[in-house]
Amino acid sequence: MGVERSTDKRGRITIPSDLRERFGDRYRVVELDDGIKLVPIPENPIESLRESGSDELREASAAELRAAARQRGDAEAEEHVR
Repeated sequence: MGVERSTDKRGRITIPSDLRERFGDRYRVVELDDGIKLVPIPENPIESLRESGSDELREASAAELRAAARQRGDAEAEEHVR
């Protein structure tokens, strides 16, 4: 499941072609307490997020999502102000 790689003299790591075909060519390097993690960056991040969400998310427009987020934020703020 895992692949072991070493950096070259310039600090680069080669990602095997089968993994690049599966996950793409762009990655975010995330620093963890005990190491690092490569997180693939999709070609269209908004579309990927939409696909991973519920039917409601997939069908909603950006304006509808903003309005729902604002309503939820306002409601949460009201709870903490009282």
